Amino acid sequence: MIGLFPRTPQEQRTANELAARWGPDAVLVDGGPGPALRRMWSSLDAVVLFLPVGAAVRLIAPLLRAERTDPEVVCVDEHFAVTVSGGAQAIAPRIAEVLGRIPVLTAGAAATELDELVDRLGATADGDLTGCARAIDDEEPVLLVNPHGFPLPALPENVSPDREDPAWTVVVDDRRPGEDLGDRVVRLIPPTLVVGVGAVRGVSRTAVTGLMSRLDREHGLDPRAIRAFATAEAKAEERGILDAVQDLGFWHSADAEELPLRSYPAAELAEEDVPNPSERVRAEVGTASVAEAAALRAAREFAGEDAEVRLVVPKLGAGGVTVAAARIRPRGRITTIGLGPGPADLRTPRADAELRHAAAVVGGAPELELIRDLLHPGAVTRRVGSAEEGARAAAELAAGGRTVALVGPDDAAPLRAAVQDEPACRAVHAEWIPGVRG
Repeated sequence: MIGLFPRTPQEQRTANELAARWGPDAVLVDGGPGPALRRMWSSLDAVVLFLPVGAAVRLIAPLLRAERTDPEVVCVDEHFAVTVSGGAQAIAPRIAEVLGRIPVLTAGAAATELDELVDRLGATADGDLTGCARAIDDEEPVLLVNPHGFPLPALPENVSPDREDPAWTVVVDDRRPGEDLGDRVVRLIPPTLVVGVGAVRGVSRTAVTGLMSRLDREHGLDPRAIRAFATAEAKAEERGILDAVQDLGFWHSADAEELPLRSYPAAELAEEDVPNPSERVRAEVGTASVAEAAALRAAREFAGEDAEVRLVVPKLGAGGVTVAAARIRPRGRITTIGLGPGPADLRTPRADAELRHAAAVVGGAPELELIRDLLHPGAVTRRVGSAEEGARAAAELAAGGRTVALVGPDDAAPLRAAVQDEPACRAVHAEWIPGVRG
């Protein structure tokens, strides 16, 4: 179905001309386009707006879900028919032919669900992303391997951790695979690792990079997962450390960017509980650990309050250098969302965007019905009868590696309080998007 949204008598005559050509596939909508477009969005294959492109972009931005499922949007004026989003129906040339306008088509490949997943994780991708994305769009079975439980957005139903004979496999991990996984595998490598480094004075770049390579060679940590390096303030100007960090960033970071090197006072590092303290190091630097303590300290700084960090490679030493690696453990994610008094035009754009990406949505029956058209086809829904039941269900789903939206009326304050009081929710990252009170 093609929706036409004229505003003036002249636009009405133009829309009638298009509708006459398209017949029963076209529907004319009177009045302002905003409320009607929000109401009809999920049922339309294409949208024709008689608006400037900038105004159209602002109007449709809160409604966009996924490029492969959103309707095509075309703006029409006296001279042009401009494709603003989508393009699967390719109606701009048809409009141009009927009205004598010039078609303006956007070029380039559409963003895929796999592209969006890479972007959301901030991950480096390894493998044939295009081939795997094509298989997902063609509804072939795709196995999802997520051993650390990264909270993932909604994905198509054919992407699942329960596929016995998959056409493709998507692995989300900061480790290299222990065996050859074959050609039809895409690896997504999130930046989870912080490497701590200590060294004697005058250490060489070769000594530092040589020891760091053991993290990959002996412990299977993919260097593309390194988020930052860390050391003691007393070692932060060592030329060998600085050069090694620069080299590793050039070869392994996204876009060959230099990775940050965090440095901490010895007194801060001395507060870290480490498995391999050294009294000799304490006497020299003022802390019993540099590499292990710096890795843990920086990982906690990146991860935020209450996040779990873990030393995955304890101190390695050789040639006057020590290194250690800490992992920022992923946490489940719950966003409590207030839906306001009910009408879609009173919800916040941020709430709508969060609901479109949620892999699981928990709420009462009235709230779930209100947002049904917003939800991703692969999203799981859980109906609950109380705030306390909702908090428990949301925690269970988040612990399984899903991004969860917990929805309620008005500003959802009772739900937020229930999440704060539920012990199981303390292991996940919780946010609140309040709605307008009715």
